[in-house]
Amino acid sequence: MRSNHSCTVSSAPYANITCIIHDDCILPCSFRPTGTVVIHWYKQQIPVHSYYYNKDQFGLQNKHFSGRTCLFNSHIPHGNASLLLRRVKVQDRGRYKCYTSTRKGNQEIFINLEVKALIQSVNMEMTDETVTCSSHNIYPIPQVTWATDPPTAQGALENQTTIKTTDHKGLFTVESTLKILDNLSNHTYFCSFISADKTQVWTASWKNQEDITQEEGHALSISCIAPRGLQNFSLTWTFTSSSEPTVISRYDSRTRHTFNLWEGQAEPNQDLLLLGDGSLLLHKPDSEEHSGTYTCTFSGLQSRHIVQTKVNITVASISVDERSVQRSWWSTAASAAFVLLTVIVALPQCVRQRAVETSTASHRCNGAGQRWTDGLSAV
Repeated sequence: MRSNHSCTVSSAPYANITCIIHDDCILPCSFRPTGTVVIHWYKQQIPVHSYYYNKDQFGLQNKHFSGRTCLFNSHIPHGNASLLLRRVKVQDRGRYKCYTSTRKGNQEIFINLEVKALIQSVNMEMTDETVTCSSHNIYPIPQVTWATDPPTAQGALENQTTIKTTDHKGLFTVESTLKILDNLSNHTYFCSFISADKTQVWTASWKNQEDITQEEGHALSISCIAPRGLQNFSLTWTFTSSSEPTVISRYDSRTRHTFNLWEGQAEPNQDLLLLGDGSLLLHKPDSEEHSGTYTCTFSGLQSRHIVQTKVNITVASISVDERSVQRSWWSTAASAAFVLLTVIVALPQCVRQRAVETSTASHRCNGAGQRWTDGLSAV
């Protein structure tokens, strides 16, 4: 009797699939449906998922894939043997084989699975000596580049150190630190994280502006201009004095929503905001309340730009007229005080002198009266 089962195995070229770490991913596989089918998924030689006797079989499944795989069972009769892999991990990357067997023959399809963790954000910090960019939970390792505005010679940006570490999940943290040259401290520093497949570019920038000193009571504008072409951004102003940073203003260009903690004291110009000018206007700054560090942050799609300014509000000085009036007042007050002191010192002496004079006069009067009486007696 001739068997209807063919022993030939057909195979297809590799299919390259890239999946996002922590997301679910489909590894495609199709076959020509002819009755019952046996399906086996392998990673190299490791059993990933099996299906036969019209149901899933987990007896030989490797524990790394336990609870994370399934087939589209209702689609199997239509020739769909694709595998759904849940919560993709770094360790899932590699070559997979989809083996199907029907009475018409066997088939092998190979899938090359690459995984990646997207760049979510870039953090930037600046001190007097260094500027540092970092990003967390990335895969594979991104490329980091530096630039300045105004531009500098390439050699000036070579003094940098990049550290790459991995966590228990295999994800990378990349931190790049650049030493600032003395003559470049007022430049804007840009760092860019470029994904390994070049599909993502995250850019951050930082500028330390010159310190501002202003007398209290006089309006003051703190400059903050967005990079060219920045659209759909949010703007945040924070203030730091002796305590933790305080968010004093927020603006979203998409919703036009504004939050202002210092309403009536400080605010950006609403008309200029749409043009990318987020400068903050302090109406009547106070030496105690408004002296500190102001940080302006523009956040856009895959970008963050920071401008930091130290502001010192001084106590109001006195004008020439005010000083003249004040000197006149003090002179008058001093004269009055001198006269009062003189009176206080002299008064007791006058009182004592008057008492002495009164006593002497009384004594003289009594003596004269006695002599007159004695005279009468003699007569």
